[in-house]
Amino acid sequence: MVRLLHTADWHLGRTLEGRDRLPEHEAFIDELVTIARDEDVDAVLIAGDIYDSVNPPAASEALFYESLARLSEGGKRPIVIISGNHDHPDRLAAAQKLAEAQEITIVGTPSLTPVRIPIRAKDTVLNVAPLAYPSESRLNECLSDQGEEELILEAYDERVRRMFQQMSASFSEKEVNVAMSHLFVAGGKATESERPIEVGGTYTVRATSMPENVQYVALGHLHRPQEVKHAPTPTRYSGSPLAFSFSEAGYSKSVTIVDVEPGKPAETKDIPLSSGFPLVRWKATDGLPQIHQWMDEGRDKQAWIDIELHTDHSPSMEDIHQLRKAYPGIVTIRPVFPEDETREKVVSSRDVPIDELFRQFYSRQTGGSKPEDELVDLFLDIVNETETEEGD
Repeated sequence: MVRLLHTADWHLGRTLEGRDRLPEHEAFIDELVTIARDEDVDAVLIAGDIYDSVNPPAASEALFYESLARLSEGGKRPIVIISGNHDHPDRLAAAQKLAEAQEITIVGTPSLTPVRIPIRAKDTVLNVAPLAYPSESRLNECLSDQGEEELILEAYDERVRRMFQQMSASFSEKEVNVAMSHLFVAGGKATESERPIEVGGTYTVRATSMPENVQYVALGHLHRPQEVKHAPTPTRYSGSPLAFSFSEAGYSKSVTIVDVEPGKPAETKDIPLSSGFPLVRWKATDGLPQIHQWMDEGRDKQAWIDIELHTDHSPSMEDIHQLRKAYPGIVTIRPVFPEDETREKVVSSRDVPIDELFRQFYSRQTGGSKPEDELVDLFLDIVNETETEEGD
């Protein structure tokens, strides 16, 4: 049995409303190295978005290279890395020649070349089909020539499916075979911390387009850990190690351990992470006194906090300064006035079908595009499943 560690979406260099997250990322790397050792991991898969921008801070680059050295342990533990939509593919892969000596493979741009890695301790081979973020420009294709939006979607989906097929064509059932990519698979649950244009539209791929002749597909891009339904083989987003927007409040973070033997489906388990500060929301319906009470109680002392402050009057600059001085983790304070609450109740009472609300949301997020009926059906399936689970 080969044991893999699947992680993605580190977003080194990302801030939260100007707050530095580097100490949290450093703590995550410490935790990740410990997990790799304690779980006796044979190889590591990092599925894109190492950095938060194409020009990351020097401290973030230094942390990345340090993390690779520690994770690989001098080449004892191979690592395969692909670029994500936030990474500069050439910059990320620039260190490939040096990394090879440490059994580290970095794939910056999409190609048809699989990676073959001997796992000497288990006397087998790990084959990886590593599809780096397949944007239209990185695929070097002009999909817009297809004309109609539906044809563009079909062309992109078909291209990704064929690339997986070609990369995995030489895989042997007597070896361990996996695929990895950084993309949005239809049906995945997104958060506000991913770029909306990439959650739908041209860059959506069907779950059924994932390769069939591998035992596991490691995905990056969505920040919630989740399985992909309807894929022909176990397929999973590992999620991000830190919460990057308050839409992720209440969601636990983890990395994925994958156990796989030649010719058998992979088995997975989540390892929870504790290194990042949680993002929490306070809804102070009783105004400033309620916030002061929570602070006196020491509520969420080690967290990033978004406050919804219900009040008749705007808080003074002095009030805000005192709150943030006492609680440095307070990120935003959003006053809600009585007229805002009344307006919200009127809007929420409109009798609009949920599928129409989804179509309106999709159109706003994608600049006017209309969702395919298949995508709407997937959304309704998720809603129905959620309602069924809540009713159980």
